Amino acid sequence: MRSSASLRGLDCVRPARRPDPGLPIAIEAATLAKQLGFNPDPFLMAVAVGAACDFLTPIGHQCNTLVMGPGGYKFSDYPRLGAPLSLLVLLAGPPLILMFWPLS
Repeated sequence: MRSSASLRGLDCVRPARRPDPGLPIAIEAATLAKQLGFNPDPFLMAVAVGAACDFLTPIGHQCNTLVMGPGGYKFSDYPRLGAPLSLLVLLAGPPLILMFWPLS
């Protein structure tokens, strides 16, 4: 039988339950696609790509924050390297999304 102290320790490893901030945007995107008569899949993929591509700040995503200290990065490194990457995603993302998930 486990002691109550060891069971309380398990609370530390349980993931936090936070609402997904992209969910309301995804619902709106799918609703807009349906109203316009389009397939909602490319709209939802655009929301997913947009939510995942946060390269401009170390606080945009937890992975950016995790590598900041061990990698020796400064806050100013993120926009300097993240802006070209964000521009690449902005230019290449929509055509690629439409190639794999057509509107109709």
